[in-house]
Amino acid sequence: MNPHTGTGPPPRTGDRAPSRPVRTTPRPARLALRPPTFPPGPLCGAWWPRTDDLMAELPALTEAFDATRGRVSRMASHRDTWPATPCDLPVPGHTVKAAWFASGFDPHMIRLFSYGVGRWDLLVVPSRTETATAARLMAAAADPALHLTASELLAAERRLHTKDEAVREQGRMEQWEDEGGAPRHPWAPLSAPAPVTVRDPLLDCRRVR
Repeated sequence: MNPHTGTGPPPRTGDRAPSRPVRTTPRPARLALRPPTFPPGPLCGAWWPRTDDLMAELPALTEAFDATRGRVSRMASHRDTWPATPCDLPVPGHTVKAAWFASGFDPHMIRLFSYGVGRWDLLVVPSRTETATAARLMAAAADPALHLTASELLAAERRLHTKDEAVREQGRMEQWEDEGGAPRHPWAPLSAPAPVTVRDPLLDCRRVR
């Protein structure tokens, strides 16, 4: 069909090619991997998904591994880690088979398998984690000197958060007291009690209560 030159009737609307939907490229996975070590640690790194929707987040993660470490064909995780636990997870170009565990599997970890290459165990940083906390967790998971499991890393971070909060609370109390909010030691008496003299008729001595 010749292009419309303006001298004849315009083409009908039905003759036009249908518009193709615009394909949005997923944002790169937030991923930190530790260098190969021997013996290997309990984790190969950490992954910080942006949501808790595994079907939406997994394509970016597998794309990062497909390009450098071989196509991810299977994955495993704890069934309590994600709201939905489908057996088949479509990703660009193929489908990832999923295995879900109710026990005997770290609930804060995801395991990826590449056919003929190996497997990778990753800490899953909760999607709603604050940026500073997530950065510490990802750096720790990728540190070859550390040999902590995913649950141990999160427990250590919780202890650090509790300690920091206690220090901040102590600082707030001291500032409040310095500004006249309360005496620094409210349990201490305001003044020492006056001594009371008691006459003991047997010993004839002075006792101070």
